[in-house]
Amino acid sequence: MIVVPGPASQNLGKKIAETLNARIVPVDLKTFPDGEYCLRFEDDFKNEKVIVVQSTGPPQDTNILQLLIMIDAAKDLGAKKVTAVVPYLAFARQDKRFLPGEAISVATFVKLIEASGTDHFLTVNIHAKDTLKRFSIPTENLSAITLLAEHFKTQGLDGAFSLSPDKGAIKLAEEANQVLGGDYGWLRKKRNRFTGEIQVEEKSFNVKGRDVIVFDDIISTGGTIAKAVKMLKTQGARRVYAACVHPLLIGEAKQKIMQNGAEEIVGTDSVPSSVRTVSLAPVIAEALARIGA
Repeated sequence: MIVVPGPASQNLGKKIAETLNARIVPVDLKTFPDGEYCLRFEDDFKNEKVIVVQSTGPPQDTNILQLLIMIDAAKDLGAKKVTAVVPYLAFARQDKRFLPGEAISVATFVKLIEASGTDHFLTVNIHAKDTLKRFSIPTENLSAITLLAEHFKTQGLDGAFSLSPDKGAIKLAEEANQVLGGDYGWLRKKRNRFTGEIQVEEKSFNVKGRDVIVFDDIISTGGTIAKAVKMLKTQGARRVYAACVHPLLIGEAKQKIMQNGAEEIVGTDSVPSSVRTVSLAPVIAEALARIGA
């Protein structure tokens, strides 16, 4: 078994390889003056099982193309099986046609992943699970919520109230509550499909004097989480934390959330960020060992 840590997931890829006690094959990335680049593997893949680890967060276009090139090259160099580990799947929020004429971008991405020669696909807390039905190859959608909840438990937050940003994500709060045991709930929010602006409706929770953790799959601009934190603090919550699997934290997102009263933002290492406190390596390595990647 060989693990290839892609340019976008160097640290995570190495941790996965160490957990599996697998051989690491580095990628040599050479960038030309015009912005094009060349990827070269520093070992042989003939008749090997190869695991390519590459998240596709910003810059999405670059990371996606590098992923596809690595998978295709690994197959071309004789790999007998290629498993694509894509902790954060770009375009997963574009899983349906919300407005007439819109492209279903994730459908295009899925076609490219399969066409590049992927034999098995693995991701973490994909935004829309139905996306996996678009694949014709075996897929795995892992969850990191238990890892995040266990982190908070070790920090003395056993019994904290778990909150999801909307009813569609209620399973995140339910999963966290199985670890923390402090009950759970969800917010109501509406998104303007034309402007992207989100409105969070006022909703009362029994959180006075209690610790609360808001769990989400992705924190992008931070607007929803910031509003949730402010609402909870207004209702008397003692401490409010934000937790997410994919901490994109675009622009001033981190500052926005903290300024509204959050104690801390805790994310995983699915994408590079300043809050990647919890590593996905254990849950990914366990899944890879189980499927015999």
